[in-house]
This record gives sequence, structure tokens and C-alpha cells, in this order.
Amino acid sequence: MTESWRPTATIETLRERARLLANVRHFFAARGVLEVETPVLGQGGSTDVHLVSLSTMARTDRGQRRLWLQTSPEFHMKRLLAAGSGPIFQLAKSFRDGEVGVRHNIEFTMLEWYRPGFTLPDLIDETTTLVANMLPSFHGPVVHYRYRQLFHTYLAVDPFTTSLEALRRLAAERGQMSTGAMVNEGRDTCLDLLMGLVIEPQLGRNELSVVVDYPASQAALARRHQDTDGEWVASRFELYLNGIELANGYDELTDAAEQRARFIKDNAERRCLGLPEVDVDERLLAALEHGMPDGVGVALGIDRLVQLVLGKARLEEVLAFSTPNC
Repeated sequence: MTESWRPTATIETLRERARLLANVRHFFAARGVLEVETPVLGQGGSTDVHLVSLSTMARTDRGQRRLWLQTSPEFHMKRLLAAGSGPIFQLAKSFRDGEVGVRHNIEFTMLEWYRPGFTLPDLIDETTTLVANMLPSFHGPVVHYRYRQLFHTYLAVDPFTTSLEALRRLAAERGQMSTGAMVNEGRDTCLDLLMGLVIEPQLGRNELSVVVDYPASQAALARRHQDTDGEWVASRFELYLNGIELANGYDELTDAAEQRARFIKDNAERRCLGLPEVDVDERLLAALEHGMPDGVGVALGIDRLVQLVLGKARLEEVLAFSTPNC
């Protein structure tokens, strides 16, 4: 207990971390992308049923108000885009309750950037270039996979057409749980569990793996489109290295009405699952109504990338103070 005051990372590691973050800033400065800083508190949180937002009651000039610690800087950054900021990036403190482990911390640093006018392939190229630049000893290829293809390859099921009952059975089996443990879980929960347990560990082995064409139900704040099979899918990608998800990028949704409908649907699902509702960010919706330029954006877990670059076993080894030691 007497040593609990000590940092969880060594001072030498923190020097290396600072060097790597300077490299990130140089990467974007060379490309004319503006660094911004936005609040960690907002009037709304993430309604995503798979995320647990933290909130606090604050005394303001309008009396007591619930404010939400941001799960990413996305909402505020999109308001800047709507105000005409042009391309922007941020190294932002973000918060997700309950996320503690080898690659998780409740408070973490998110690298997020937005590129008005870019396409999703443009963003994939820029993201993989950044990651490759941070890993000078890495010379593997960039390999693209379709979500559906991965489920066929590693689980011999179709994520779009296999029955929910069959997915529940398979998820319980692979998760070494009783079938009853999954009886009330929805399709996306089953697919996420199978992706995490079976497929993700196979990705990014001597390569940068890019996964595209996720189910449309997993679009969150991304657009949707029809793939070559005629299925509606999310216009997004995820990037993996050494079995670790590093980045999640979107062709950003700019339709305010559609975004409101998704927020409402999320909160309805939260009620059904017995989860607390999350306040909708009305200022984000107002910004979308005003007009946000078409473009793309990506969130990258900078702590995870630093962990990989420095070869550390646990995320806390690249943080000055992890959540239990703060």
C-alpha cells in the first residue's frame, strides 16, 4: 500500500510516449490538419448500448445539470466541422465505464481526426500510413477483409442470414457458457462476442488487417450502403494489428433526422435491456441540421498503439497512472 503512489509506467516509458505523440502531431502538421481541443464534458453522452457513459451532476449558471464525460471527442469535433474548421485532429481524454483490463482503462487517450472531402479509402490509406510510420520495423502488407467473409472463414456461418437462435448457441459454445446465458441477447451482441473471441485474434498477424462492410445495424454514426451482395452495410472500417483493434473509421452521417432516429432507437433498446437512458446531444443534432460537410473520420486508441510500439504487455504500462492507481 505504501508504494501505491508510484506511476504505473516508468519514466523512460513516459519519455518514449511523449516522443511518439510528438510524431503524431508532426504527421498531421505536415498534412495541414489543425489540432483542436474540446471539452471532456458534454450535454449528451453516447447512446450506444454497447458503451457505458459516465456522468456527473454539476452546478452551472442554469442550476444543477447532468453533464456527460465523453466516450470520444466526436460530438464536439463535428460541431467544429459544421462551423467550418476544415480537417482537424485531437489527442483527447475519453471515458468508458467498466473498461478495465490488459488493453482497457476507464480513462484513456483517443486520437481522433476528420477529413472533409475524403473518401473512406482515402482515410484507410492515411490511417495505415500513420500506423506504419509509428512502427518503423513493421513491413507487412495492408490486407482488406469483408466482415461476411471472415465469419464464413472462421465460423462457417453467415452473419447476415444465420438465425438468431443459431448465433446464440454458437456464441454460448465459443464463450464456454450455458445456452441459457445467451437466451436474451440480440443479434449484434452475439456477433460482437464471436468477432472478439474467434475472429479478432486471427487479424493483424504480420499485416495490417482492414475489415469493412459491417452489418448496417452496427453503423452508429456512419452512413450505410449496399455491398456487392446487395446487403445494406455500414460505411465504416476497423483496423487490426496483432489481434488488437486499433482504429474505427466512418463515412460520417450528416443527416440530422436520421441521426436523431438512431439516438431514439438506441435509447428504446436501452429501456428494453434495463439500461439507463443517455441524454441525446441536441447541439450535435443542431450542428448537423446547420450542415456538416461530407467527409470521413476515425478514432484510434493511441494508448494501444503506444503499447504495441513499445512492446508492453499491459496498457497500464504506458499510462502515467492507470485508473486503479489514479
